[in-house]
Amino acid sequence: MNVPDIEKFIPSLDLVSHLGLYLLAYVALAVLLVSVLKAKFNIKTAYSRKIYHFLIFTAAAVLQVLYGLPAAVLMGVIVFLWVIFAVLKSKKSFFYQALAREKDEPYADRFIIIPLFATAIGGVLSNLFFPGFAFIGYLVGGWGDAIGEPVGSKLGKHPYQVPTLFGVKATRTYEGSLAIFIISALICFLIYRFYGYQLHNALVYAIVCAFIATLVEAFSSHGLDNLTMQFSAAAASYYLLT
Repeated sequence: MNVPDIEKFIPSLDLVSHLGLYLLAYVALAVLLVSVLKAKFNIKTAYSRKIYHFLIFTAAAVLQVLYGLPAAVLMGVIVFLWVIFAVLKSKKSFFYQALAREKDEPYADRFIIIPLFATAIGGVLSNLFFPGFAFIGYLVGGWGDAIGEPVGSKLGKHPYQVPTLFGVKATRTYEGSLAIFIISALICFLIYRFYGYQLHNALVYAIVCAFIATLVEAFSSHGLDNLTMQFSAAAASYYLLT
């Protein structure tokens, strides 16, 4: 496989000047949206957190397809700095409140920081080992996980325990995992069809990729699934399609 040079991760000054303000504005609007939803409407953190998750992962995938990896990296840097600033402000920040799960207390800040680093590491590894397929990992991780937690929170009746850190009890639900599988399969199917794979092959490959990503997510430690889902979906797509 072709492993990209580290330089290919770095946004050029030209890219920063052309896209920087637009990406800053997009991230600011995403932050504002979830902050308002939390502060004014007091929606569950499972929803506000995953709305932000969905918006950022989707934008990263679109940026990478249209402008290349450095554009996704540039937005990632903006997101990283904004989240770190929110964690430093803690509960004084409505954005922090939109991300901090009540069930993660007293370590809610850690379960913002850990997924942040996990997302970055997952993106780096996916692009190092499966550069043409990393965006699939973004979408599977971003959409599947963004749907899975709210579905589990709202409709989950059959929880199961998952590995965790710092002694915080963590569970997922079979209903949430089923939602992840369905959304992941749909995403993969649409991508594979868009790139010209026959209907039957696209359907089979999508089911296999979604099953792998869902299984990996189910066994992933609480807070690390942003890494494992991204990487497993990119890896599965690479080995299925090449």
